[in-house]
Amino acid sequence: MMVYDITPFLDDHPGGDEVLVLATKKDATEDFEDVGHSQNARNMLTEYYVGDIDINTMPQKGQYKKTASNSGSGSKSGSGSSSNIMVMLVLPILMLVLAYGLYYFAKKDKVID
Repeated sequence: MMVYDITPFLDDHPGGDEVLVLATKKDATEDFEDVGHSQNARNMLTEYYVGDIDINTMPQKGQYKKTASNSGSGSKSGSGSSSNIMVMLVLPILMLVLAYGLYYFAKKDKVID
């Protein structure tokens, strides 16, 4: 699979830069072919050619396995994600309680007897 860095061409692309950005980080061959580019556009690819990737050496989706070297300390694998979930659950509840407390006490101070 050929790799191209078309970053310098973003501003000059006749179809706009958005279509190029949407085709990043994937095989955009089908996207390129579906548009029906001219021979001139095909010739321009040589300017942006970076190299080739051997797709046989790339991990397949769903087959990536976390190893001890990828998880940091190894013995704590998974603890980071569970603590993130706890923060994501507890923090909003804590913020709601705090906001209600501030509202309640601010309203209480304004009551004149």
